[in-house]
Amino acid sequence: SGQTTLYTAPSQTTATGPSWSPDGQKIAFTHTFSGYYDVYVMNSDGTNATNITNASGSYDESPSWSPDGTKIVFKSNRDGNAEIYVMDADGSNQTRITNNNAVDDNPKWSPDGTQIAFESNRDGNYEIYVMDVNGGNQSNVTNNSAYDSYPSWSPDGRKLVFTSSRDESTWWEIYAMD
Repeated sequence: SGQTTLYTAPSQTTATGPSWSPDGQKIAFTHTFSGYYDVYVMNSDGTNATNITNASGSYDESPSWSPDGTKIVFKSNRDGNAEIYVMDADGSNQTRITNNNAVDDNPKWSPDGTQIAFESNRDGNYEIYVMDVNGGNQSNVTNNSAYDSYPSWSPDGRKLVFTSSRDESTWWEIYAMD
């Protein structure tokens, strides 16, 4: 059915969480080996897979490209707990943009390039937050007792979709919000 293997991880490693670059020329993904995670980028045909985070001993994962393709946002625990970082698309200039004692995860860049949505448990359970690309103006946009996670922007940037466990009759459902 037109499915092609682009990248096969070496023995006892995995490759997960692929994210296309906006121009379709590159794919960022998480590569797991020896119990640690790094963000890799490869050509869209699967060639030239390159480790761009190179932070041994940490979990660098969940990459998402900026709309102009020059930056990648990702999650890392290199400073002691899971925070959101931004780097240039070649892995340089890795900068932490959240800083708290909670888990911040699954960042997604907005289509206009001005905001990043992510999930965090800083209020006691996982909620969806939105912040400026430099980490400023962090705000909780879901605020309920359920587990809200995996945000994704609509193409026009006016809506977010996410998964939630708020309906107790099912385990997970998809929700949308302005």
